[in-house]
Formats: sequence, structure tokens, C-alpha cells
Amino acid sequence: MKIKAIVVNELGGPEVLTLSEVAIPAILPHQVLIRIQAISVNFADIKARQGQYHGKGDGSPFVPGLDCAGEIIKVGAQVTRFKIGQRVMAFPKAGSYAEYAAADEQLTFAVPEGLDIETAAASLTVGITAYNVLNRVARLVPGETVLIHAAAGGIGTTAIQLARLAGASRIIGTVSNDEKMEAAKKMGADHVINYVTEDFAGIVNSLTDGEGADVILDTVAGENFEKSLDCLAHFGRIVAFGHGNTGSLPGKVTTADLHSSCRSVLGYSTGTYRKLRPDFLQESADKVTDLLLQSKLEILISKRYSLAEAAHAHSHIESRKSIGKVMLIP
Repeated sequence: MKIKAIVVNELGGPEVLTLSEVAIPAILPHQVLIRIQAISVNFADIKARQGQYHGKGDGSPFVPGLDCAGEIIKVGAQVTRFKIGQRVMAFPKAGSYAEYAAADEQLTFAVPEGLDIETAAASLTVGITAYNVLNRVARLVPGETVLIHAAAGGIGTTAIQLARLAGASRIIGTVSNDEKMEAAKKMGADHVINYVTEDFAGIVNSLTDGEGADVILDTVAGENFEKSLDCLAHFGRIVAFGHGNTGSLPGKVTTADLHSSCRSVLGYSTGTYRKLRPDFLQESADKVTDLLLQSKLEILISKRYSLAEAAHAHSHIESRKSIGKVMLIP
């Protein structure tokens, strides 16, 4: 059986996202086969298309996409937690920009009654990532100040809400243009800064009476990371979990920036946990799902495209005009 999927045969711009016919995935004994109903577009997909994410630059054709949600149509002989007909969200190993995908049981999560399939797909990567960087990596303490870069994006809008739920006393967001400010404020940010036109480090220090932010979430890296160190409080933690700048340039830190101030730089990647410690993700997936069911958390979805329009979805995100989540609907 042939299915439609987006295939990247060569690295490059959005135009390399080609709608193709491929064989329906075969499943291993520990996997499920999912008929996909909604696909989340993540910035990591763009980095993969450019050859800058988790080894995608070796020239081999691949189907992009981290996550999706849909209905199980087949289960492997060793699968015990799921059954045919069940609604799930998942991290497929061979990409999610397709009509069907195979996923390991450990990387598949039930979608409960009361949670719509599109929200489920939109929440998986951003929810798990935002929850983990705040609560399990930075270990946010109630009363602390949080600085969230790219605050109007999928992770940013989710992290703002989770930081508030975790007891942050002040939430500061940065965005790349003035049009995104209102979205970050609407999701709960107390202050929003245009990091392109304003000195965000100076403003953060001013807002905190020179103390700085206790927790900084950085998905931009490069110069942005280095400027963040200028407004990181004593005993503060900066979590580096992305390279959103052009060229994926790394940020640099010296030991002198850390030891006497008792500050920490922490790294995180949901992709690495998927590969090496998948069991770590279950708790955060459950927490995020519960918050969605209780209407304590909202996943902001701003644009929807068909699978054939994947290139337009990528172009929209790369324009830096996207807010919240962008979705593909097969």
C-alpha cells in the first residue's frame, strides 16, 4: 500500500519538501501503526531540513517531523498498553509528515476523552519540552523571575503558562518583532521585550532592580545566549535547548561567569531523551495532558496547512511572523 508523505531528498529551503508516494510503514513487534490526523510543525523540522538537527545532514532522504496524533490501526505482538482504534499522540522514529507512521510503544501516549486530536498533536513536543526545562531541569522555585526567549512561539507561549502555574512571580518574554508582543502578553507574560530593537539584558536588570532573572529559557543560542548571561541572577539557571539563530551558532560561556556567582548553564533536548531515556518523557506528558483537560493550559494554534502545503508552513515559520503552533492536517 502506498501513502502520501513529505520527503526531503536534498537539504535546502522549503522548496525541497516534496509530496511523494511511499510505502506504508511496516511495524516492529514493539510498535504501533498510526493513521495520522494532525501533525505539529516544529522549528526542529526546519533545522532538520537544513541539515542542522540530530544527524540529518548525511544526505539520506528522510521524512521530517517530530510528532503527530491520530488513531492506531495496527499493534505489534509485544505491545501491551494500546489497542486498535485508540487515539494517541506519538513521536514516530521515521518522521511524522505523512498519512501513516510507526511509533515505538514507549514513545506513544494515550489521548484521553475530552482532548481533541489537534490539540494533542500540537502539545506533545512543546508541552513536554516546556514542562521539563522549567520543572525538571531548571527546577523553578515559587517566587522566582523567569525570562523566556522566543516567547510568542509554540514552546514560549506554553512555557509562560507553565511558569505561572509553577509559581513564578515575574515572567519576562522576548520576541523578534512588535507584532508578537500581544500574543506573549495574552498568554500571561508580565513584560515583553523586542530583543532585536531593545537591550533585553539591560531591561531585565532594570525590572529586577539589578538582580537579574533566576531562570532563563534560551532556544536561540549564539549572541542571545551570551547576552542572557548579563542578566542571569546569582544562583540563576540558564537552560540551553535550541539553536534558533541563523547558522545554529553556539553561545559561549567561561567558568569565570559561573563559579563565584553560583550560576549554572544546563542543556536539554527532548530529542536526546527520546533516543536514550524515553521513559523520562511519560511523567511530563501526563502532567501536560492533565493540565489541558483541566483547562489550566492552552496550546495556541495560529495556522493550519494541508500536508501538500508543508513548504508554505515552513516559509511562514521562517518569516519569524508565526505565533504559537503551526499544524499540518493530512
